[in-house]
Amino acid sequence: MRSAFIDKLIKRMDRLEPGEVQGIVLELAREKKFQEKVFEALQEGVILLDTEGKVTYVNRAACTFFGLQQVQVIGQRLAQGVRGLDWNELLKPGTVVSRDLEIFYPENRYLNFYITSIDDDSQLGFVMLIRDVTETRKRTEEQIESERLNAFTLLAAGVAHELGNPLNSLTIHLQLLERRLKKMGAKGEALREHLDVATGEIKRLDFIIGQFLAAIRPTQPQLQRVQLRELIEECARFLQPELEQGKVKLKLDLRADLPMMPLDANQMKQAIYNLIRNACQAMPNGGALTIVGTFTDYEVRLSFEDTGKGISPEQMGRLFQPFATTRSTGTGLGLLIVRRIIREHGGEIDIESREGQGTRVSLWLPLVEKSVRLLEGGGDNNETRMRNDE
Repeated sequence: MRSAFIDKLIKRMDRLEPGEVQGIVLELAREKKFQEKVFEALQEGVILLDTEGKVTYVNRAACTFFGLQQVQVIGQRLAQGVRGLDWNELLKPGTVVSRDLEIFYPENRYLNFYITSIDDDSQLGFVMLIRDVTETRKRTEEQIESERLNAFTLLAAGVAHELGNPLNSLTIHLQLLERRLKKMGAKGEALREHLDVATGEIKRLDFIIGQFLAAIRPTQPQLQRVQLRELIEECARFLQPELEQGKVKLKLDLRADLPMMPLDANQMKQAIYNLIRNACQAMPNGGALTIVGTFTDYEVRLSFEDTGKGISPEQMGRLFQPFATTRSTGTGLGLLIVRRIIREHGGEIDIESREGQGTRVSLWLPLVEKSVRLLEGGGDNNETRMRNDE
């Protein structure tokens, strides 16, 4: 791609002294090196293309985004990596192509790029600018999730309130019916089965309302120093009858030196109970569940890995949505409750699964209580900053 300056220089070459030519060439080399340094310093990716869509330059950021080396890219057609680009359309003056792109190597990123011609008046090629919008997309998704959860909270609170009084009334009347059936003796036994069904369904409705409230009710954890290994072992002993009934073999692979942690023991037990029961329900014919506990200087990782039926890609995208469940009797609130508890402890939850090969749920919990404090700044117009105490 030659500039107008180069064309003029070639026309005047016979009128220039050798020293002048050498000075001009050195100046051009310095300018080219300076421009390349500027491009290399950018956090955005920059790719220059010729009129056929072949790469003539790529900066460090673009190579990082795509996991490439410059020597591998130069001379290659961009269309080999980005399908669907119409180069004939790009040749039209003023044409700009903007697109979002998800990549999975060398790491999962969301990129936004646009391509436009370098000069609309002459065919000098194209410039492609690439921005990493992974964090922006993540914040947007978190905002959408927060709005959805707020809407769900209002709905759940209304449902719980509206259903609570009728259920209490039904429970009282069923108790009165049960007393009358007892007085009827043998004649009342024929109706007892129907009474038991009605009582069971009301208990089930009451359980769902309780799950609603547990999922949405903001609760501040009452943190105390807890030995996590002992807490997990206690949960395992409590659920041992359910594990044996489901033919699930539980293996605890916990480091003996797991440290004391600031936890709300009751909330953490609820989260662990939910994860163990979820694993058992994913293995209706029995299987194995392994709980692994490790830690670093900053956090503890707990993983719950089962050999169950796994989760399909379609279900993975809806795991934390209310009523997204694979069981006909499930509420889909279990993982929502677990995530709320873990996040209130300053941690995070991650789920990996392959259909037919099992699921692994990982919890990351900080070793110290995260509290916010203000940092002092200089000057009258101080900018207030916050950080997590280590």
